[in-house]
Amino acid sequence: MPFVDAKITVPVSRDKRDAIKSGLGKAVSAFGKGESYLMVGIDDEYSLWLGGRELEKGAFVSVSLIGDTPDEGCSKFTADLCELLERELGIPGDCVYVTYHPMMRTRWGWNGDTF
Repeated sequence: MPFVDAKITVPVSRDKRDAIKSGLGKAVSAFGKGESYLMVGIDDEYSLWLGGRELEKGAFVSVSLIGDTPDEGCSKFTADLCELLERELGIPGDCVYVTYHPMMRTRWGWNGDTF
């Protein structure tokens, strides 16, 4: 179950949240998953600074997954994510930062147990 936690500097309307969630549902195919396995968090109007300056339009996205994160899957997801944020929110790719956090099944809990 991938979890995509997005901290975004601009306001995100309900329609844009839905579009981003759906776009991420397609993008997780880079990891062999579909939207039915995806959890998304969007924290908008978030303050981000880079190089001492506040970003007007920017995003920091953290992706947690069970198991390994192959390099090619991370590259594809990053490309798809940047394109999505540019299209939906006007955030340029050079202001989008993504981190990946692979987790062992025994370190991810759900429904009273671990995977």
